[in-house]
Amino acid sequence: MEIKNNAYQIQGVDLNKVVKEFGSPVYVYDANKIIDQLTTLKNAFSNQKIKIKYAAKALTNISILKLMKKHGAGVDVVSVQEAKLALKAGFEPGDILFTPNCVSFEEIQQGVEMGLTINIDNISILEQFGHKYHNSVPCCIRLNPHIMAGGNSKISTGHVDSKFGISIYQLPHLLRVIKTNNIDVIGLHMHTGSDILDAEVFLKIADILYGVARDFPNLEFIDFGSGFKVGYKENDITTNVYDLGVKLGKSFDKFCESYGRKLEMWFEPGKYLVSESGYFLVKANVIKTTPATVFVGVDSGMNHLLRPMMYDAYHEIVNISNAKGTQRVYTIVGYICETDTFGWDRKLNEVREGDILAIKNAGAYGFSMSSNYNSRYRPAEVLIYEGKAHLIRERETMDDILRNQVEIDI
Repeated sequence: MEIKNNAYQIQGVDLNKVVKEFGSPVYVYDANKIIDQLTTLKNAFSNQKIKIKYAAKALTNISILKLMKKHGAGVDVVSVQEAKLALKAGFEPGDILFTPNCVSFEEIQQGVEMGLTINIDNISILEQFGHKYHNSVPCCIRLNPHIMAGGNSKISTGHVDSKFGISIYQLPHLLRVIKTNNIDVIGLHMHTGSDILDAEVFLKIADILYGVARDFPNLEFIDFGSGFKVGYKENDITTNVYDLGVKLGKSFDKFCESYGRKLEMWFEPGKYLVSESGYFLVKANVIKTTPATVFVGVDSGMNHLLRPMMYDAYHEIVNISNAKGTQRVYTIVGYICETDTFGWDRKLNEVREGDILAIKNAGAYGFSMSSNYNSRYRPAEVLIYEGKAHLIRERETMDDILRNQVEIDI
């Protein structure tokens, strides 16, 4: 997003005009930013046989999935429903990694029937998988390295108290299950969480995976997960993926040499690819002054963007209707009937009722975590692609609220 002729624009498209055409609140995504992030990651690991599996849970809109596919990404899904969306977007089953957690074995079977690469993260499911398929269906194993990493405890997934992955301390048991059932393991996977800054965390993960990998002779790939940190504030520290590419690449090459053949290196970024592409545009309904605070009440809430309330996440907010206005301090709140805050004590160009505010970094876990709380409609989604604004999801209506309700005589 940039200012040109006193207007905030994406690819030359005036965001205020987007709101006039599609209404508010509305999610807007910059396709060029997504492509740039994907290209950067590929270039950082250009010396490797790299496969990038976009973590679809971050943003599952079919048009976004099609964009990922067009530019060479595979996809990582966590449910059969996400897998069906990926297939509808044109992905081949072999391009889809299925990494569910705490699902029934019946859902695993559905994934097998769909032709997905199955990633198993607990011994109970692995035993059932082995009993049924033996070595007829290859699989990947998700391990828990017991490394605490990530920007928030709710998004840290590789520590000792995490529900994700098979503990590395259970390796002897894991190997017995695999040997007894003649299971064909073609991949090993770890993911410790989001917002990881330090390349050393990935190197620690890599050392653990390399040590375990020697017990698995049929490996085709090692999946290092993701967790690359993006910027939320000006001059924010982010993951240097080029530095990581050099350091992790060297260690991977050394491992592959000792393993006896070159394996594929997989990553499954979600937030890294789509977060910075997204802007959530909301309208200022009311300016409310109290003895302590000036509130801007907008036409949205945590039903549309949960991260600030769920994770205490910081999202920069800009008044795109008053690019040159005097800066004042506001607290931006939503219209949900409970404490519902997008940002506390923010400096914004003077906000007037009717102004449009842009909430940045809204591409990941924005719409995908939205709900109909307070019976509010989910917003529309718009993709700026090749210099034009395309509607990629219609705004919900009352028909959507009522669609699956069954009214009985009372």
